[in-house]
Order: sequence, then structure tokens, then C-alpha cells
Amino acid sequence: MRNSFVFLCALVFTVPLTASAATEAPFEVTGWIPYWRVATGTADTLPHLDTLTEVNPFVYTIRNDGTLRDNGALEAEPWLSFIATARAKNVRVIPTVMSSGGETLHQLLSNQKSRIALEDRIVALVKEGGYDGIDIDFEGKYAKDKDHFSTFLKGLDMRMGSKMIMCSVESRTPLEDQYWGTSLPENAGVYANDLKEINKYCDRVRIMTYDQQGIDRKLVATAASSTQLYAPVADPAWVEKSIRFMMKDISKSKILIGVPTYGYEYDVTAYEGKEYSYGILWVFNPRYATDIAAQYGITPQRNTAGEMYFTYVANAATSTTPVSLGPTSALFAALAATAYADTYNSHLGFRLLDWPDAQSVQQKIDLAKKLGVRGVSIFKLDGGQDPAIWDVLKKVAEQGTIVESEFSSRPLARGLTLGTIGEDVRVLQKILNSDAGTQVAASGVGSLGRETIYFGPATARAVQKFQVKYSIAKKGDSGYGYVGPNTRAKLNALLGGL
Repeated sequence: MRNSFVFLCALVFTVPLTASAATEAPFEVTGWIPYWRVATGTADTLPHLDTLTEVNPFVYTIRNDGTLRDNGALEAEPWLSFIATARAKNVRVIPTVMSSGGETLHQLLSNQKSRIALEDRIVALVKEGGYDGIDIDFEGKYAKDKDHFSTFLKGLDMRMGSKMIMCSVESRTPLEDQYWGTSLPENAGVYANDLKEINKYCDRVRIMTYDQQGIDRKLVATAASSTQLYAPVADPAWVEKSIRFMMKDISKSKILIGVPTYGYEYDVTAYEGKEYSYGILWVFNPRYATDIAAQYGITPQRNTAGEMYFTYVANAATSTTPVSLGPTSALFAALAATAYADTYNSHLGFRLLDWPDAQSVQQKIDLAKKLGVRGVSIFKLDGGQDPAIWDVLKKVAEQGTIVESEFSSRPLARGLTLGTIGEDVRVLQKILNSDAGTQVAASGVGSLGRETIYFGPATARAVQKFQVKYSIAKKGDSGYGYVGPNTRAKLNALLGGL
């Protein structure tokens, strides 16, 4: 695909292997600036443009008739000066076109005429504005429009020429964790995005790994069993699950991990036995939380999800129920409410504020590097985020690159068997791990993202599953578990599509 970034790794055929072949690739940091805070967002970001690879004016939405609404006056100040400076610093400028209307998107995408008209409008917007590409953020689509959306991306790809297509898509949680402790509903696993098609037509795929709340029931259950308050914006444990799950269909050289900079305030009810229910009140920027903490004399703390939090009772300096912790504790209100509920066999409410700070952003960057994905996308840069974020991003910019081995552009060219060592074994394992039915390991060494250069027993078993699946060999055949000519031919055919 034009403009797609390809990691090249050398196939090493010598034993023993002295060094792992790899290439340097730029770690990308992109950020959305929302139209509802244009003045503060551009003013705050402007001095720090050197820390970014790309900026995304979050300004365009789609009207019901398919025309584009510019909510942020992108052709006026302060955008004009901001964009000119970004271009001078070789920072990509790629505006976002967003829609969250399922019915509107259905009417536009399911009709060939309106779909093509929308493609043409977006291409004209990019070319007339001289932008580096477009970010497509179509949320709330119906599952029945999955193929229509793929066709839209294909048409956009045909028209965009050298301009980039960025796709912002909803995160996915492994079904066994999303429905932990419950039966899978009939529509489990039915999605509105075809990730393989998105991987084909999009130059980057931003995975919106935020607004987690209770989507991962396994993590919720774990927190409940230890009586923790748990309502994170984006727990790194969940983010990693989601990214690994989606890496099965999307090349990690295209993946950008979505990183939030905002928080949520909850109205929480404590019940007997340290059970909690959470109701979202609103979204906030960190200054809102720190002001309330100062008002009530509370010291925010970091929770198990790596985010900042504290509890308080609105319009009350302290709780009427005594607890062992002092009133400055982040947990004071929660424990007071719990003590009340246990004592009186009743329930009591309190407020919980949870938000990510610069250290939380650093955790996501570290995770992105650990997984070997292309980078991170910050939502949002509006002047209201933790200002220390810029120090974190400055360090990333100074580091400049990550080192990562990816699929070779050359096919497997030799026989592989137990004991073989080489980068081609890593490529073999990557191909096998692209299918849950032939994966080398579900976790740990040899699993997706942790492939090795050694052909061991687990790799042999995965090869056997591959051979059976494609009717190449079966138990008792002489080539069972050996990567010979027929097995290589099928592996190489699949390699071309990864």
C-alpha cells in the first residue's frame, strides 16, 4: 500500500546467531486538538511542536446530508499560524473527520452514490487544504455497515494518492475477559469494523484505548475481590490486552495506542461488604480535580491502574462516620461510606475522581515500546492536560527511534525444524501467531509479540496444527512438524497478506 511503513529484517541463516537483525523506526507521537478548545489547545501545543510527529485538528463532523461541518474555523486564526509553524517543523497536519451517528453513517455508507460523494468531499478537503492526509473517526457504526465502511476506505484509498489515511477505531476486549463470569450473548464478537480491511487501507490505525470503565469484567472482578475502587480511564493491563488482541489483524507497524489526558468524576454508592456501584457524572481536565482536592484538603494518590484518584463527600468537610485514616487521605470518604454501610446494613454515597497524569502517559509510552507498535496518539492536547506531559514527550523526541524487528519482505527460503535458529524462525512464529488456531503460545515466550529465533517443541506443535489445518501433512507423515517445500509455500502465501 502507498505510504505504508515496512520494517525490514534480514533473514539469518547461520548458526549460532550472533546478533538479531533489526531496523530503526521512528516512534510516533500524535495528538488531537479539539475544536471546543482551539485557542488554549493551539497556544499550549505550539511551543512543543518539536515533540510531536503529527497534529490532528479535531474539527470536522459530518452532517446528515454528507457534507462536512468545520466546527473549528480551520482556515482562520489561530489555526493558520499554528499549521504554518507545524509545516515548517516537518510535523504532519492531518485533520479528523468524525461522526458518531449510526443512522447517518448507515444512510451515507450503504448508498453507493452518497458514499462516493463523501469520499470525494474528503479528498477535496485534503488537497485544497494542503494537508498530509485525513483521520477517519467514524464511531457508533452498525455492524451491518462493516462491509460498507471497508468499501468506503477502499474508495478513499484509490483517490488519496500520496496522502495518508489514518483510521481511529474503537478498542476491543478479548471476549473471555469482557464477559467474564457470564454467558456470551448471541452478538458477542460481532463488530462494525473489519480490522483486516482496515489494516489493508489505513496507513495508521489509532486504537482508542480509553473510556474503559467496566468493559473488562475480569479486571473488575479482580478489583472487587480485593475491595479496590476500580473505575479507570485506561488501565495499562486492559490496554495491553486490547492491543495484543487487535494485533492479530493489524500490523503493529501501523498501530498507535490511544492515550487519554482527561478524567471522570463518579457518584459512587458503597454497600455492605465493600461493594460499590459507579455512576458517571462528567468528564474533566486535571485542574478540576486538583482544585477540589485543595478545597477539601485531600492528597490525591496513585491507584493500581497507574492513574491519580481521591474520594470526597460533596459539600461536607469530613464524614460523620469515624475511620482510621485521616481526612486528607484519598480513601477517606470511601472508607467512611463503607463503614457506615457495614454498621447500619445500608448504603452511602461519595464522589470518586480518577484521571491520568504525565506518569500515566509515560506508562502508555513504555507499553507501546514494549509491544513494538508504531507509537501513541494523545487525546487530547487542549491546554487542560497535566503540563508535565510535555516533559515526558520531550524525552521521547530526544530518544528519536525504537528498534524493532518485523516481518521480512522476503519469503521463507529454507527448511526449518527442531533446533533451527534464525530470524526466519521468528518470521515463522509471527505467521503462526497470526491465527489463534496455530499460535505457538497463548502467553509468554513465543506468544504474539514475543516471538523468538529458536525452533523448539512449541513451534513444532504449532507447525503441525498449521499442516493439519491446510491439509499439508498429518500425524504419521514423514514431514509432520517440519517446514518443507509445501509448508513453506503456504506460509509464504500468508506472509504476503500480513
